[in-house]
Amino acid sequence: MPDAPADAAKRRAVAPVLCYPAERLPRPDSGRIDAVLSDLTPVDGLRVPPRDAAAIRVPKGHVLRILSVEGPQVGDLNLFAAANLAERFYSGKTRALHGTHLGTGDRMWSCFPYLRPMATVAADSLDWYGTDAWGARVHDVIGTRCDPYTGRLLSDADYHHCCHSNLTRALAQATGLGRVAAEAHVHDVLNVFMCTGFTADRGQYFMKASPVRPGDHFDLLAEIDLLAVLSACPGGDCGTEHSSDTAACHPLEMEVLAPSAAVLAAWREPPVSGYDRSHGV
Repeated sequence: MPDAPADAAKRRAVAPVLCYPAERLPRPDSGRIDAVLSDLTPVDGLRVPPRDAAAIRVPKGHVLRILSVEGPQVGDLNLFAAANLAERFYSGKTRALHGTHLGTGDRMWSCFPYLRPMATVAADSLDWYGTDAWGARVHDVIGTRCDPYTGRLLSDADYHHCCHSNLTRALAQATGLGRVAAEAHVHDVLNVFMCTGFTADRGQYFMKASPVRPGDHFDLLAEIDLLAVLSACPGGDCGTEHSSDTAACHPLEMEVLAPSAAVLAAWREPPVSGYDRSHGV
């Protein structure tokens, strides 16, 4: 390691500047969210088996509720525009705009060239958790998803029920795509109910046992028509390890809830980005 320069302390003391100040973001309409949540009717739902994934369609204006039902369990979520798989959740930009973990009022943004809110976090029964002594929080957009490629890199073994593979199978089944074509659309996830952070010494990504319990739920308000694909992670509550059959795993449920007819009649989905895509040419 090279010697520190004479002005090292001065350089370290420079104050940080937020890349994307939150006050500049378009804010969700809290009145609209309240109107949606005030009158919800279940219209669809399914159970996601442990160490597997499932897909469900969520019409715009409806709520996708992800529900813990039998025991502590983490879920890896992919979102797509229902009619266009090319428009999908952009975890990196969502992280840059809202931070490493999502909470009520934050949004899940789509990729370029669309860059619009796909869903808004409308309610979260784990909002009470906050930030713990290790700096951990819940619902992260840090981790990419457990996958068979990293598994082989680290263990020289194949495991087919990691979240990447689960999402691939479920997307293929939901769309009729072949396995290879479906895999190309699987993307970095929202880790629902997962409790994570970074170590203070090296900044390494860590996980710990999720605080989620049966009855807890995470509600996403669909801003556009969505295809949601959720994997019940083989890590269970992610308190020990993932990408194996070691952890105790439980199912998750996805419910689609419809608001009142009046809310749906007035619904306006957000437009795609107004950038002209000329890129200075």
